Amino acid sequence: MSFCQSVWEDVASLRRAILDHPFLIELADGTLAPESFRHYIVQDSLYLAEYARALALAAARAPTAAGRLEFSDGAKVAVQVEEALHQAFFTQFGVSAETAHCAEPSPECLAYTSYLTALAATRSYEELIAGILPCFWVYWEVGCHVKPRAAAPNPYAAWIDTYAAPAFGEATHRVCQLVDEAAAEATPSTLAAMARAFHHATRYEWMFWDSAYRRATWPI
Repeated sequence: MSFCQSVWEDVASLRRAILDHPFLIELADGTLAPESFRHYIVQDSLYLAEYARALALAAARAPTAAGRLEFSDGAKVAVQVEEALHQAFFTQFGVSAETAHCAEPSPECLAYTSYLTALAATRSYEELIAGILPCFWVYWEVGCHVKPRAAAPNPYAAWIDTYAAPAFGEATHRVCQLVDEAAAEATPSTLAAMARAFHHATRYEWMFWDSAYRRATWPI
């Protein structure tokens, strides 16, 4: 069993909790409160800006040309999604340019992006890409799970289609391959650190959707 298959099975309960979260159930039904989705897209825009930086740093540290190309392309796509998909949703859901510009990261968004930044700055390349992977893989699983269940018409159809698209699945597969290649050469201690990074990032994925559903803000 590959490293990626092993850690993916290890987080099966977390993945089930994500798929069963009311944010995604209601998104598929088309009944998700616009206020919750508005919170999500603003925070996701802030997240993607930092995620793009983490991908760029992974590209800079990658030992192979394939890794440099994949992660630099991923950083570019993250920026493009922020510019295209989010801007369309800002218009659809009434988020003004000023609101988006002045938005502050929620505690969960800041925690997640700070964790990825810490991996990029202080930990190994192997840990970093293991921490990057859940954002690809979890979203691909969510897209594939939600797509056949989605009500039609659905105000969130464009979001669903983005993450259920075969091209996104192909990108996820390529990142999995890079993580498995790194794991194949890793020491036992590095493998354990990679697994921890993957687990932590998967937890943050659940927390991100949960915070959007609750429209979480700073408590003080």
